[in-house]
Amino acid sequence: MTPFIVVPLIFLSAGFLQGLTGFGSALIAMPLLAMIIDIKTAVAVCTLCGIIINLKMTMNLSSNLDRKKIIPLIIGSIPGAIFGTVVLKEVDAHIITLFLGALVAGYALYSLLMKPIALKLNPAWGLLSGFLTGSITAAVSAGGPPTIVYATLMGWKKDDFKATLSGFFLMAASMAAAGHLISGLTTLYVFKLFMVSLIPVQLGVFLGHTLSGKVTEGLYKKMVMILLVFMGIMLIFHSTR
Repeated sequence: MTPFIVVPLIFLSAGFLQGLTGFGSALIAMPLLAMIIDIKTAVAVCTLCGIIINLKMTMNLSSNLDRKKIIPLIIGSIPGAIFGTVVLKEVDAHIITLFLGALVAGYALYSLLMKPIALKLNPAWGLLSGFLTGSITAAVSAGGPPTIVYATLMGWKKDDFKATLSGFFLMAASMAAAGHLISGLTTLYVFKLFMVSLIPVQLGVFLGHTLSGKVTEGLYKKMVMILLVFMGIMLIFHSTR
């Protein structure tokens, strides 16, 4: 099937996951995209769709957005976005695919095996989390894990968790997209794939957000994480071909 059919379907699913759980769109989209289009094209398209996804989420949850929580993350993500763009531009696609596979499988295993513990970390740790997320977002688009782990350790409430992550991911994706555009990674082909995915990704977010109070998130997350383990392993093997 042509990418102009498959890619929008992938983002429909990714938007649904993000609308339901507050994160995970790139984690589900990138492994699938990397199997049908070039990894660097996949990153650029996923980053643009990430802006739309997180803009919708931030608007839906704006009343729970805490600026004090988000500022350290944003500050840290600025140099991270620059670093990640350089990595994406210069590093071989097979190495990037290998890293993405390891990141996806590793985070999924962490989520399945570890019980969330609230340690109430110093907010200064948000700078490191922001840098890592900014770097990974620009390099492979799936930059959520460092900030998700940080937010979990901080013990944020559910709505604060989803709102703050969405607001931060919106900023991180915007900076990454700017870096991709300036460096020439965002091509006409990337923009065409983004345009055909625009409506499906918004529909996915709407459906996920609508069902977020009616579906057991715990079971759904567990099923997604198990799927991500297998997808991550598939990417690792794919990178060695």
